[in-house]
Amino acid sequence: MQQIGHSLERLRQSINEACRDARRRPEDITLVAVTKTFPAETIERAIAAGVDIVGENRVQEALEKYSLIGTRVKWHLIGHLQSNKAKKAVEIFSLIHSIDSAELAGEVGRRAGQIGKKQEILLEVNTSGEPQKYGFDPKEVLKNLKEIKDIKGIKVLGLMTIGPLTDDVDKIRGSFKLLKKIFDEIKLQAIPNIEMKHLSMGMSGDYRIAIEEGSNMIRVGSAIFGDR
Repeated sequence: MQQIGHSLERLRQSINEACRDARRRPEDITLVAVTKTFPAETIERAIAAGVDIVGENRVQEALEKYSLIGTRVKWHLIGHLQSNKAKKAVEIFSLIHSIDSAELAGEVGRRAGQIGKKQEILLEVNTSGEPQKYGFDPKEVLKNLKEIKDIKGIKVLGLMTIGPLTDDVDKIRGSFKLLKKIFDEIKLQAIPNIEMKHLSMGMSGDYRIAIEEGSNMIRVGSAIFGDR
């Protein structure tokens, strides 16, 4: 727990510095501690160190940990969601970051409705253009939102992206700038059932750039827990 506590303290100091440089408030940044591949015991130590939101990539892995930890933290799904896992996903996740099609949004809404839940979701947008990544085409987000807005059982609360896998800071920054631009454009539209509240971008290697470009939700794993 001590090592995790020290890592969290360093991370918070770094977030504070990034916010100061960007003239933003640290309290406006939500930290999702990414716990994929780490056991429940590690999550227990993170909770003791102050973590209150954990992010998991796979539904089955999260279910196993949830059975041991329960609702002492909020659970976010940050990895790709297959339609056949939607039923289980809506049972435990407070926020799903990775809705990448209108069809998946519909299935999540249907499954959430079956248990009387309004599932909060983010739309994943492929702002890097990398073919291996999931997500809506940036040019198609608004069109798809107008389809998704009437789906019962879901509430769209923002957008998510994964920065490009590169050391080129300009490319990373450009990816985040694009999502912020889309986020702001959608906010101006004032679409019913669509609230641009969360802008989820930035991970261990690029969260400072993401904060500078407007992110208010970062997904950090290795900077807290070490290498997997």
